[in-house]
Amino acid sequence: MRGEVRLTGVGRRYGLRGPWVLRGVDLTVPSGALVRVEGANGTGKSTLLRLLAGLDRPTAGRITGRPRTAYVPERFPPALPFTALGYLTHLGAVHGMPRRAAVDAAGQWLERLGAAGHAGTPLARLSKGSSQKVAVAQALLAEPGLLVLDEAWTGLDTDAGTELERAVAERAASGAAVVFVDHDPRRLTGLTDATYTVRDGAPHRRTARAAEPAGPRVVVRTRGPAGSALPADAHRLATVVEEPAPGTYLLTAPAARSDALLRTLLTARPPWHVAEVAAEHGPEAGP
Repeated sequence: MRGEVRLTGVGRRYGLRGPWVLRGVDLTVPSGALVRVEGANGTGKSTLLRLLAGLDRPTAGRITGRPRTAYVPERFPPALPFTALGYLTHLGAVHGMPRRAAVDAAGQWLERLGAAGHAGTPLARLSKGSSQKVAVAQALLAEPGLLVLDEAWTGLDTDAGTELERAVAERAASGAAVVFVDHDPRRLTGLTDATYTVRDGAPHRRTARAAEPAGPRVVVRTRGPAGSALPADAHRLATVVEEPAPGTYLLTAPAARSDALLRTLLTARPPWHVAEVAAEHGPEAGP
């Protein structure tokens, strides 16, 4: 995906005489951007996300440039006549994926999210946490150009929540736009490109610099082809970039972003050579 999603003069109210939930919204979400939306309950956060996802239509204004879009709600409706794998395979087909590719992708996402053991379980029999894993998997299945997450981490266990953070970083690094709401103010701290607070019927950009994320970090030593610049997405994913020798870089990043960072380097054109991956205070893996 390249381009941007643009909201121009967008407003939304329910009923001819209902109060405006949102009004006069002008917002641009570029490709590759990771955008956090905040605000008190009832200010219109979820309405804004539903408009972005195309699940709701504006009462006023217009939305342009929306690519293939996926949405994860806080609560996933379980009363559907499918097993987890059957539902994901069906959605893959809806998105135009060949059946074999849809089955493979569905299985891979269930594995990544720790739900492979529930592949054959009917959706109606899944726990809330397992249902939410299926909701996340269906959104990531077809590699959307715009990913919209409304409290998507709610109900996920720690491992699945971390995996969703990795997936978000991967989607953004690949050029997709991601817009999310989450009650945890530390979620994806240091990775977001912009934060908007919804108040008085519109999103307002917060200008204060976010703190860098806490937790384990990795250092990647990488070398590029002669004359190549470090990929822009590698700059974005790393919190520290050093060049100890011409063409050789040390990239420090939170562990949650390491998969996305390595993918960015190895899939660059031409690809970069990853010489070493180490924990910030000691080796974790060799070349």
